[in-house]
Amino acid sequence: MAQAEPDWQEMEPLGKLTCSSHACERDLHCFLRRRPRDKSYRNGRCVACDVDLIDWERIDKHDLGDASYTIRALEHELVRHAYWHKPLDDRALERAWKRGLVVLRQEAEKRIHTSVGPPRSEIFRDGTQTPTSGNVLYYAQHATATCCRRCIEAWHGIDRNRRLTGTEESYMVELVMLYVSRRLPELTADSGELPHPPR
Repeated sequence: MAQAEPDWQEMEPLGKLTCSSHACERDLHCFLRRRPRDKSYRNGRCVACDVDLIDWERIDKHDLGDASYTIRALEHELVRHAYWHKPLDDRALERAWKRGLVVLRQEAEKRIHTSVGPPRSEIFRDGTQTPTSGNVLYYAQHATATCCRRCIEAWHGIDRNRRLTGTEESYMVELVMLYVSRRLPELTADSGELPHPPR
């Protein structure tokens, strides 16, 4: 019998979640190694319960044709799951509708290049460069583990100590835009107004 989908409303409020949060009893884990020093941030197994759920070789191919698997894998982590399911705040919704998909993609390209493109040593306080609300792109980056070099290393297998390649940046932009299209399926290429008032 399939396990019921966890309800984000029954969980710890999103503001209190961190990349190291977990709720293993709800099948929501954490794969980020804390303070790894000379090791990778990728732990491979859940740091709390040691469950082995992710096919990391498959994730590391960065295959957009297999993005559905990547998303399902990401949703096994508590913080990612929350960002895939928590309602977007009003400011993020209004901002997305005013810009449309074309402008959001341009902003995603710039954001990925500047906020996570450089090596970790060149980023001021890596792990804090992506806010948690106010922009659908922020939600997308947290949901897809493209929010900081620690999460990128843990999830996408890319060494935090080197600059991202153009191909890697493009892959992350596509994941971000996939999030946007899934969370806001009515959003069009052109800017416009919200089709209904914010909640």
